[in-house]
Amino acid sequence: MKIRLGVIGPSDSIEIVKKAVEEFDEITLLPFPYEEMEETREIILENRRFVDQWFFSGQAPYYYAVTNNLIREEEGSFAPLNSNSIYKTLLEAQLQEGKIFNRISLDTVQETEVEIKKSIKSMELYTFPYSGYLPIQEIIDFHLDLFREGKVDVAVTCVNTVYHTLKELGIPCYRVAPDIIAVRLIIQYLKQRGVSQWYRKAQIAILGVEIIQLDWANYSYKTKYQELELKKLLLNYSERINGSFIEIGDGRYFIYTTRGEVELQLNEDSLFKLIERSDLQSKLQIRIGLGYGATSLEAEQHARLATQYAREKKEPIIVIMDELKQITEYGVDERPLSYNNRLSTVKWNELLRNANISPATVNRIQSMALYYKKTEITSKELSVWMNSTERNARRILMELESVNLAKITGEEQSGQRGRPRKVYELQFIDEK
Repeated sequence: MKIRLGVIGPSDSIEIVKKAVEEFDEITLLPFPYEEMEETREIILENRRFVDQWFFSGQAPYYYAVTNNLIREEEGSFAPLNSNSIYKTLLEAQLQEGKIFNRISLDTVQETEVEIKKSIKSMELYTFPYSGYLPIQEIIDFHLDLFREGKVDVAVTCVNTVYHTLKELGIPCYRVAPDIIAVRLIIQYLKQRGVSQWYRKAQIAILGVEIIQLDWANYSYKTKYQELELKKLLLNYSERINGSFIEIGDGRYFIYTTRGEVELQLNEDSLFKLIERSDLQSKLQIRIGLGYGATSLEAEQHARLATQYAREKKEPIIVIMDELKQITEYGVDERPLSYNNRLSTVKWNELLRNANISPATVNRIQSMALYYKKTEITSKELSVWMNSTERNARRILMELESVNLAKITGEEQSGQRGRPRKVYELQFIDEK
């Protein structure tokens, strides 16, 4: 088994990675050079199915990909720049220019500034550290303003686009390349993560599909034709994901496949398209419960549990339960919501024993509160979150209050004649 490592960056950075990867027999290198960092989007979208892990030339392209939801953080990394890389670049600049630079502007690097200032006390160093992704123009302006004000003699950048832009403007500029030792360490890390990911992709996945609100008491030929159209869609989808299709009965179906196949389809939104096509072509609305597991029995149990959670919603939805009992809900045109159906802490374990409320309910409320950034809610708001009646929401809040997971902080008027609703402050939001 070989891990397919996609490398994104300028051509010279990719050459460094090629040299570093020579000692790794278990890795197949897939180079993707670019001229402009924004090309990262097209590279990933066109090649993601061929790559197990992504190696980025630096912080900027990595966080550009993460910020734009092109990859998840665990799907790639970059080699952090260290003081050795900076010293090498400074030495190269001084040799090429034939003079010593004492006034320098440096972007991106965060921890190296203190080390350099301690080592070379006579150097006047202006730094522009940042985390995550930052628009390129802001980095260019940082160097440009300092040079035009006469505060620096040379610019040192970690971003290829910044380097070329400053050079075109006639500003002395040098680019920091990652150290080959740091590159090897990241490759080793990505290799291990790729192996783990490969086994994860090989997990069994069972896709449970269920028709919503089918009137079995008035089952007719028209309904049978609708079901036949739905089965045709599901058979085509099963073939697409290399799965096995089984009809359970009463409007329920299972598709057996692997986690890797399903996650690829989730990335391409094809499961949502399946829901849409079912509504358009068969005139039947469906819900999907997806279960992952190390064995077929575990995956089926999780698929059935996921379907039960999906039944709490009246509209089409995708609910996933993984091997850790983590539940993720994908609503139409909504961000995914994740929670757990197990007790999260020992403290919760003790408190919920005395309350008539499930751990999954508490976890779901916590996830919704974090999503909407709210710590104070009413029964009306909770009923919307839980897709339940306001009476049931009041019961849940009273149970939470009884075990000190919520407290009453006030009231709000519910209408001109109705009784005011109690406002509850949730006490478990920061415990995730």
